[in-house]
Amino acid sequence: STAKLLGTCKVRRDAMGGQRGAGHALQAQSRQVKRREARRLGLGATSAKLTNMAGLATFAGFVDELGLGRDLAHIANRLKDGPRVVYPMAGQLRLLIDAQAVGATRVFDIEALSADPLFVLLNGGYIPSIDTVYRDLARFDVDALRALDALMFTHGVTGHALESHREVHLDIDSTVEVVYGSREGAAVGYNPRAHGRESYHPIVARIAEVDTCVAAILRPGDTTFGADDAPAVKQIVERVKATLTRRQKLFVRIDSAADCAQILAAIAEAGAVYVVKARATDDLVCRVARETITWCTTEWDADGKPVTQVAEVPFTRGSWHAAGIKPRVVAVRTNEDRCGKQLTLWEGEEWAVRMYVTNSDEAPEAVAARYDGRAGIETMIAEWKNQWGIAETPSWHFNANHATLLLKMLAFNLLRRFVRAVAPQVVVWRADWVRRAFLCVAGILARSGRRTSILVMPGTALYAIGGRRE
Repeated sequence: STAKLLGTCKVRRDAMGGQRGAGHALQAQSRQVKRREARRLGLGATSAKLTNMAGLATFAGFVDELGLGRDLAHIANRLKDGPRVVYPMAGQLRLLIDAQAVGATRVFDIEALSADPLFVLLNGGYIPSIDTVYRDLARFDVDALRALDALMFTHGVTGHALESHREVHLDIDSTVEVVYGSREGAAVGYNPRAHGRESYHPIVARIAEVDTCVAAILRPGDTTFGADDAPAVKQIVERVKATLTRRQKLFVRIDSAADCAQILAAIAEAGAVYVVKARATDDLVCRVARETITWCTTEWDADGKPVTQVAEVPFTRGSWHAAGIKPRVVAVRTNEDRCGKQLTLWEGEEWAVRMYVTNSDEAPEAVAARYDGRAGIETMIAEWKNQWGIAETPSWHFNANHATLLLKMLAFNLLRRFVRAVAPQVVVWRADWVRRAFLCVAGILARSGRRTSILVMPGTALYAIGGRRE
């Protein structure tokens, strides 16, 4: 779509059907706005047909057209079968995806959603006990998790969003999920904020061009990112690479934890280009600090003084030879204030330096600029934690928590596809604004003849995209 993207800085009211400010008009009339006395407002008769998530029907209809119900049935119905099954597994998973789409990130939130008539209607007219949902999540085995992961990945890369990009960037990172209470597989490990507390340490990955999730691997908290993860990294890269055309180039960006011969070799074998922040080991730091390094200035200030300089560093780690790789080492130094950790090597000077490892043949300054784009995954992880609750662990069972993580990432990818399809102009919006504009909208269920419709207020964003869909 060629629709102009709408940010959330100045057009929130217009995009969501809100009332514009009328300050100038009221000023011309010498009128002053007075707040109504709330004590004079009373509650009238209630209606059992009111819903506060009218857009969920539009979203669910879009998901139905993608065949999600069929795919979930193929994955999970075998985990719970028989003539006495009341709540099939596919239906339970759809219920959780509906809940997560509207912002209910915990299983316990189903207790509140069970009062909404639209949520109840979409899920067959009956909402199970949360104890039933907990038990069903615990039914997941390795095969079901693998199939659910593949489904999540499929909805992260399908569509035409990547076709126009000659270069695709895959960002891989790990994060810490603090665990409160006893959880299977939780352990004490690296935890910068809650020292000594048990946690999980999942690996996640996103496609930068479309901001979708393509990997979510739950791991115990005492697991670090390193050589043992090389097979998993290679599998992620190969899966993404298989979806691209021969003309498209895949770049993999990871922080210094990936400065490991096994991981670098795995990415190269998968046919991708890696841009990795180098570990500041003593031998590398000493080599960068030598006067023999030739620095090339790429930026100057208003007075003509160098601001940014780059250099090729003749450096090779011993482990790289054993792995059969020969990456380049690029250093970039600047005397401007930059965010993040700064490494200062020259006494009396204000240069702060960063080093990168890559198998790209680009200019050094281009390598550094390409890596800077990796910062987007940090923002994405924050959204996944704050708006999708990936740090919440609903069950004692490890597989149940892994399944919940995958379901949340699947719901996230589905919502991204939904927005790209029905309102591409707001594809840059985060989940909370998407929910307010298109899902969590007040409506009334109306029955006419044999058809049920959802009535929403004209002028809203949901109404504009066809919120009256039956």
